Amino acid sequence: MLFNSFAFLLAFLPLALALHWLAERFAPAARLPLLLVLSFIFYGYWDVRFIPLLALSILINWVMAQLFVRTRLATLIVAAIAANLTVLGIFKYAAFFADLANAAADLGLPRYEFALPLGISFFTFHHVMYLVDLRAGRAPRFDLIRYGLYIGFFPQVLAGPLVRWTELMHQLDERPYLRSDAAQRFAQGLMLLTVGLAKKVLIGDPLAGYANPVFEAAANGGALTTLQAWQGTLAFTFQIYFDFSGYTDMALGIALMFGVVLPQNFEVPYRAVSLQDFWRRWHMTLSRFLRDYLYIPLGGNRHGLSIQLFALFATMTLGGLWHGAGLTFIFWGIAHGLGLCAGILWRRTGVVMPAVLGWALTFLFVALTWVLFRATSFDAAMRLYEAMFGFAPFGSGFKWRALVIAALVAMIGPTAWAAVHRLPPNRWLAVAFALLFVVILLKIGDDANYEFIYFQF
Repeated sequence: MLFNSFAFLLAFLPLALALHWLAERFAPAARLPLLLVLSFIFYGYWDVRFIPLLALSILINWVMAQLFVRTRLATLIVAAIAANLTVLGIFKYAAFFADLANAAADLGLPRYEFALPLGISFFTFHHVMYLVDLRAGRAPRFDLIRYGLYIGFFPQVLAGPLVRWTELMHQLDERPYLRSDAAQRFAQGLMLLTVGLAKKVLIGDPLAGYANPVFEAAANGGALTTLQAWQGTLAFTFQIYFDFSGYTDMALGIALMFGVVLPQNFEVPYRAVSLQDFWRRWHMTLSRFLRDYLYIPLGGNRHGLSIQLFALFATMTLGGLWHGAGLTFIFWGIAHGLGLCAGILWRRTGVVMPAVLGWALTFLFVALTWVLFRATSFDAAMRLYEAMFGFAPFGSGFKWRALVIAALVAMIGPTAWAAVHRLPPNRWLAVAFALLFVVILLKIGDDANYEFIYFQF
């Protein structure tokens, strides 16, 4: 079920909120089981076949956690993590690795393609975070309902943010509508949902109309002009930001309406003045996961420069693979790994780069590497790069207005979370948000409804 759909906005969400309010008011013990049932309904709306996978994933990992607490056998945690990664590998990477093996050694391996369950990358990483912390003695044991909500809470199950158990579990025992600021938090959640919808529907989706034809032409071997290539690349650069950050704002807003605060995931990333700064601002919860559960265990910055560079390069390469089963994603991760390593070496020289130059180089690097992320093949990416760097007719008709508006919105001002929490209660503000919500509904009804980009991962 898409957040930007009538089924969600006009049916599921109002009904879920009403049932949740009734449960808290008249049957508090039923509130968490109700939220879990609602989460499974939300998840299964897209494809009911995947409900057993999510349910078994929760149940098996919970049982393994209980067994570990009783026995303290570390092999149980290792086995559980290995099983999670194996399931992810089968659904997401089986065909990819078969193709690689056949191309490298002509092994003739069968190529099995499976329908990719939505959110499998995200809920797999949630399992891993909890299991690693449990083994390290940092996490307690939870009952099945609470653990199920940690994994499957519907605002974040499909595309994050990646929530640590420490950020969510204590909130499940609160009575959100009995708080003194309950009405204010609900209103802020509704505003966040509206802002996220506006970013997705009014900015991100129209940018897809500029980016998609260019990348499709590159994939089909069509001729591109320099201006077309830059227009498509810049359009996708801003499209993926408004698409993904819009989803995050919606997720945070919906969760807040149910009394749960989720972590922020974006902090104006296109204002970054270095690649390290960019990854501190972009998909922040993934960056945090990669740092704490991959980069640091690989050695981090504790064992000398060579280990640090290796750990960083390996982390970003695996991060690229996590994003998609394709060599273009791997090389996107490699490019960012090399860029981050170059940043470490630059900082060791002691030379301070002017902020404006740092911003320009960072934005250019990120935009150029988005080509690898979006392109369907290396051939398509190379056609775009060749056109962008002048090995094509210059062209005309560059549609700069939409890109300038997107750039200004993306780079100026606070995050949606900060803005919403700074706004004072105001009747006219409520009217303005209500009108914006109506405009969004009319736009959803009038145009094609795009899926969220990160639903593919």
